[in-house]
Amino acid sequence: MTPAAPAYRRLSVEERRSQLLEAALSLFAHRVPEDVSLDDVAEAAGVSRPLVYRYFPGGKQQLYEAALRSAAEELHHCFDEPHDGPPLPRLARALDRYLTFVGRHAAGFSALLQGGSVVETSRTTAIVDGVRRAAAEHIYSHLGVPDPGPRLRMTVRMWITAVEAASLIWLDEDKQPPADELRDWLVDQFVAVLTVTAARDAQTAELVRGALAAET
Repeated sequence: MTPAAPAYRRLSVEERRSQLLEAALSLFAHRVPEDVSLDDVAEAAGVSRPLVYRYFPGGKQQLYEAALRSAAEELHHCFDEPHDGPPLPRLARALDRYLTFVGRHAAGFSALLQGGSVVETSRTTAIVDGVRRAAAEHIYSHLGVPDPGPRLRMTVRMWITAVEAASLIWLDEDKQPPADELRDWLVDQFVAVLTVTAARDAQTAELVRGALAAET
């Protein structure tokens, strides 16, 4: 006897929306946004173009922004690290997850951070800036600094910018050096910039003498 075909299951609204976003993110991971059409998303999801429009009536722009928000949520989770143990190993684990995300969404990540996309707007820029702010807040929390001063805030934000730049270069260099070596180098860079700032800022100096002293 021929096995019965599996019963068709109608997806819920949320399941269908998630399916479309996953298909879009997969495409944006390998092609710049302007090279991805709604037809491409429909084909990747195995649905019709009108169905994509039903969920994203604003068209490609709305779908792109929704995909970015979905990616931003995933990036937020990269920094969800328990407050257990020394801070630098926690940072290393967060960077492992971050670099895994970057490697999986290579082309889309590059297009997003480098800008210049025809679908880039103030809203998409705000989504990216939100990820940066969240990353900084996570770092302050793991360092045990509830009220960072201007020099420490600037140092952390500069390091986050350096991580983004290093990630882009890493992708351009065919993911060389290996991710674990890049991670360790970025952690060393973090300690180095904090040490430089500590020479001019009492709050950072206390941090370096205290929370990071045993690790460096």
